[in-house]
Amino acid sequence: MKATVIAPANIAFIKYWGKADSVLRLPLNSSLSMNLSNAYTTTTVEFSSVLKKDSVRLIGGMFFPDEINRIIVALDRIRSYSGIRLFARVVTKNSFPKGIGAAASASGFAALTIAGFAASGKKLTEKELTIFARMGSGSACRSIPDGFVVWEKGNSSDTSYAYSLYSHTYWDLYDILVIVDTGMKKVSTSEGQKGVKTSPFWQERVQKIPDKIKKMKTALREKNYPMLGAMIEDDCLSMHRVMQTQTPPIFYWNNATKKLMEMVRCWRNEGIPVYFTIDAGPNVHLICEKSTVELLKKKLREIEEVKNIIVNTSAPGAHLVDKHLF
Repeated sequence: MKATVIAPANIAFIKYWGKADSVLRLPLNSSLSMNLSNAYTTTTVEFSSVLKKDSVRLIGGMFFPDEINRIIVALDRIRSYSGIRLFARVVTKNSFPKGIGAAASASGFAALTIAGFAASGKKLTEKELTIFARMGSGSACRSIPDGFVVWEKGNSSDTSYAYSLYSHTYWDLYDILVIVDTGMKKVSTSEGQKGVKTSPFWQERVQKIPDKIKKMKTALREKNYPMLGAMIEDDCLSMHRVMQTQTPPIFYWNNATKKLMEMVRCWRNEGIPVYFTIDAGPNVHLICEKSTVELLKKKLREIEEVKNIIVNTSAPGAHLVDKHLF
């Protein structure tokens, strides 16, 4: 059987950095995110008796050997749980570059998980799917539920899962992904998180997260945009403070990143309501409301360092589609 899934990347409003369990990919803290409508992965999976080994292909790019190994390990988990022994053909493509700190692994493993189980014929609940996706890439669990999503850190594999807090139609928030660097980042997210506990600030950050999530839920419930935006920026800077004080320190920002951060502050001083957040990479997400999108697009096109922009609304979670990649 063949199955194809489209899964969105997501942008974390309250982020996580560091794992409590690196094998199960249990995070040190819970997180909260929004799915992105125009940054997504499409993946087709087929289990076949004809295949002599697993086949994995990325349209328009390539996987590194360690990435292929992670995909095959995820397929092994699907095979083991579904009780099948067939090899799989996997073909995938992204609507945005991978390896730039824009959550391609999140959308990728969310798509692989749902397509893989659908192709195996094994039916799982959404909660179960988020757990399996998490084991491939932590934030992949947030790309499965609809819209605005909470990932509970849990204290075991069964208690670390994601669920939808609000649907993608709940609030007309926009995320403008501003790409200033398309190169592969030098330190992967998984590798970078290994040093989290060498930062003198990691415990302070983790201890504050439950209160941050509580306040973020209030901001979402009340649709309080200034409160939401201020918290998004604050948490972003908090996470990067930990990264930058690890041993060895990790600096994902480049000069263009810092320029955009300063531009956002200047635009706010001019009365333009916009906030920034940055994942583990140099590229910047601008969080705004619909009324500000066109003005921001115009301003961004005037900045020499901006290579591309991807405008996103909140998106549905990962879902099956009829059009296959092969």
